[in-house]
Amino acid sequence: MRHVTPSLLESSFELAGKPLRNRIVHASMTTLTVRGGGVMPAQVQYYVNRAHGGAAMIVTEPLSMSPLQSVPAKTHVFDDRNLDGLQRWAEAVEAAGCRLLGQIQDPGRARHNVGRHVNAVAPSVLPDDLSWSVPRALTVGEIHQYVDDFAASSARLKRCGFSGVELSCGHGHLFHQFLSPQSNHRLDEYGGSWENRARFISEMVSAIRAACGRDFIIGLKLPGDDGLAGGIGVNEAAIIAPLLTASREASYVCFAQGTHAASLEMHVPDRYGPRMPYLDLMRRLRQSVPDVPMVALGRITDPAEAEGILARGEAELIGLGRALVVDPAWPLKAASGRTNDIRYCVSCNTCWDTIITRHEPIACVNNPRVGQSDEVDFWPQPARAKKRVVVVGAGIAGMEAAWVAAARGHAVTVFGRSSHIGGKAWLRSFLPGGEEVSSIYDYQTVAAQRAGVELRLGVEADAESILACCPDVVILATGATMLPPQWLPPEVREAGWVPDLRAAMAGLLRVTARQPGAALIFDMDHTEGTYAAAERLQVLFDRVVIITPRNSIADDMSLVTRQGVHRRLSTKRIETVLLSQPFWSDAFEDGVLGYRHVYTGEARSVEKVALLAYSTPRARDDALAAPLRSRGIEVRTVGDCWSPRDLLAATADGHAAGNAV
Repeated sequence: MRHVTPSLLESSFELAGKPLRNRIVHASMTTLTVRGGGVMPAQVQYYVNRAHGGAAMIVTEPLSMSPLQSVPAKTHVFDDRNLDGLQRWAEAVEAAGCRLLGQIQDPGRARHNVGRHVNAVAPSVLPDDLSWSVPRALTVGEIHQYVDDFAASSARLKRCGFSGVELSCGHGHLFHQFLSPQSNHRLDEYGGSWENRARFISEMVSAIRAACGRDFIIGLKLPGDDGLAGGIGVNEAAIIAPLLTASREASYVCFAQGTHAASLEMHVPDRYGPRMPYLDLMRRLRQSVPDVPMVALGRITDPAEAEGILARGEAELIGLGRALVVDPAWPLKAASGRTNDIRYCVSCNTCWDTIITRHEPIACVNNPRVGQSDEVDFWPQPARAKKRVVVVGAGIAGMEAAWVAAARGHAVTVFGRSSHIGGKAWLRSFLPGGEEVSSIYDYQTVAAQRAGVELRLGVEADAESILACCPDVVILATGATMLPPQWLPPEVREAGWVPDLRAAMAGLLRVTARQPGAALIFDMDHTEGTYAAAERLQVLFDRVVIITPRNSIADDMSLVTRQGVHRRLSTKRIETVLLSQPFWSDAFEDGVLGYRHVYTGEARSVEKVALLAYSTPRARDDALAAPLRSRGIEVRTVGDCWSPRDLLAATADGHAAGNAV
């Protein structure tokens, strides 16, 4: 008989005397489902789904643990009106075999949104590095009240059935602000020496342990490297961690990166960097706390990666945040060898964008069912009446609609203009930071094959070829086309002499030799793909210039993604020309393109232009809709064909259409 090595990921563990069924921890993720400080059904459903998906322990989103933190978008643990809700929440999660921990966090002076934070508090009167909000310094009495309130609310959570709490002491929030020399200039017992700066957290841990006993899990999320001069790097973190764990009151530690400054992007590493970017840092910091269980964090997306960390002894537990937003059944699928069925995180930070920038409940580009009751290991229910469905377009929106409709029992045929699946996401996968995008349509392809979708690729569908399939419903996922900018003369626009950026990049996919001259992008898009193209062009051309009529670039992106764009374009010396509009002249024949400042009219030029392309707003490619509807066919448009937007909209539209037919 062949010997099979048991999976370490599926092995049990114990914290504070409480057994964990495996080594998978759902790291804290804000759901933004809370209203009025209550415990909301949608909030509970999100966590219950992750418990049923196989996680051994879940750390909640930050909770309001003190009246000093009375924020409507966070559950008020201190409020007696929430006792029943907290108990139902804990019972629902713990009954599924999963430990539930509440997270204790306070933003302090930190603010993501534009504008000043009028109620900001901090250890010292120093402005926030992003919003420039100037806080007032907490008094010693207020610090003591925080400690007392946190301990009392932790005890309340225990009475309601929670297994523990985690203190979030990183990411540039209040507790991090106390630890960091850059933000803590106090001269009393909470400032100065490392022991004093750590005192606030030490007192919290001791007070919670005294109030809750030894059978209560207390986790510490500590700063590992905040990326800020004068802040906490790995050497400083190696001093702080032993100070905060010496009492042996903490049950586990994990290390976060970045802070509320230009390094905020570090705390949610995206697909432009290496996989598991915190691994080396974790190895170094592990030496400072060798006897405390460690939770590994930082863009761990694949079961093999998690297994390797455990096998090498680099951590005892694996913290997954975004990976479990995408697929709550990740643990179950990993345990049963169904890794091909996992919907993988593409590290795009759309989830962060929805809650922080859009102020909407958490959403995901690769999981259109986040928080729904049937989310875990979802497979569609059979339709009552079977239909013949034709999907035109094999991109993200079309393939999502196709597999869902086919899984419901409909006979589905997909027409794809290209010989490959993925649409514009396929092209994006070949540009910097794009490799993981392919996992979206890879999953869709596997699901479509399982559901019996008929694929007709490399076919330009017209009304007659569609009607020949005798469809009951046609789903148009034909995308959208960038509009040529008005400053291009009509004859140039009509001749197509200046390509849109997608066409330009498609033509350069196989080019590896360096090209002389400058590549120039006219940017009215301001989304991530435009700047990924600029990075690729920087490898191929002597010079890359981005011209935009706006006063900055990357305006339509979330803060953490925008920070990465600014950093990469700066370090790669990609030039940006702001508040400017190109103009056409005969000089372009000699490789000279002029541009004018939108306010002053001052004219300048870029010389030796070898490539000019535009990235602009898009018009729907919905020409097939009218002739099909005139023949009495039900037509649904999805993705960019319905309204040009982003990947999040593409999967959401396609999923909804597949379920609706």
